[in-house]
Amino acid sequence: MADLFDDKNISPMLLYQTQPFDSDEYIFELKLDGIRCIAYIDDKSVTLQNKRFKDVTDIYPELKNMNKCVKARCILDGELVLMSDGAPDFFGLQARSLMSDKLKIQIAAKRNPVQFVAYDILYLKNNDVTQKTLLQRKLLLQNNVTEGNNLSISRFVEGRGREFFNLAKKNNLEGVVAKKKDSLYHIGKRSHDWLKIKVLQEEDFVICGYQKDDDGKVKDLILGSYDDGRLVFCAKIFFPVSKQDQKTILSFAKAHQSKNPFDKKFENCIFITPQLVGTVKYMSKTPSGSMRQPVWKGLRDDKDPKDCTLT
Repeated sequence: MADLFDDKNISPMLLYQTQPFDSDEYIFELKLDGIRCIAYIDDKSVTLQNKRFKDVTDIYPELKNMNKCVKARCILDGELVLMSDGAPDFFGLQARSLMSDKLKIQIAAKRNPVQFVAYDILYLKNNDVTQKTLLQRKLLLQNNVTEGNNLSISRFVEGRGREFFNLAKKNNLEGVVAKKKDSLYHIGKRSHDWLKIKVLQEEDFVICGYQKDDDGKVKDLILGSYDDGRLVFCAKIFFPVSKQDQKTILSFAKAHQSKNPFDKKFENCIFITPQLVGTVKYMSKTPSGSMRQPVWKGLRDDKDPKDCTLT
């Protein structure tokens, strides 16, 4: 029989999006602006995997001692978060996630340490616990994991979703997550038992090209999504100054230029192979599907471009 810990092929359970609500059937947690991560922990080591099954353990050496905080071999579902001025700093985390130089990683780990915030426990003492209810798993998490060594446990409130959402909004946080108390953990699947309620909408797109400014740098991004396997144009948005994203996109474009995949024409545009994925925040969508007040959030390397589909 397959063992979840040895196989190390868990894809996190996913959520649908909804509006703020109250319900005694749900708990509510903060939606942290970080990178979803599965942690495989035993008495000797910690292995971290992102949603694309990429081993990111070496990028975050400050998390290597999380095993000192668990009572038994376990698998935790959580979020990698970098805190700055009391709030999650996605851009700082993004810069950390793209590092490869060992010396720079060691320096960054001391200057800007990342936290692993545990939401859930999926495996404990050689047992798969995904078929226990959420509250049963939360109790197992609380009883078998001690906070410390950059490992913390997500807090939650019961029932008061609207009040909690308004608190998140007041503090300029991402939003909240609602989870049904009796929900099971469905590996790699999206369930209406788990719901995300965002202060701002957020969506991932494939970068299909960019328009240059007078200096040859990225000025506007041309973004697309897949619809039944076909790449379709979604938006052209202003690209703010980001040295790391600029460097990544321009470097990729040198070796991966492509043809315009759309019927629409663009002036002064460089098209690239649709492999890079980035996230855009926006207020809402118009009836025609355009985004209101879109803001570029940043590149991400934990999502397959084919998973960027029309919503």
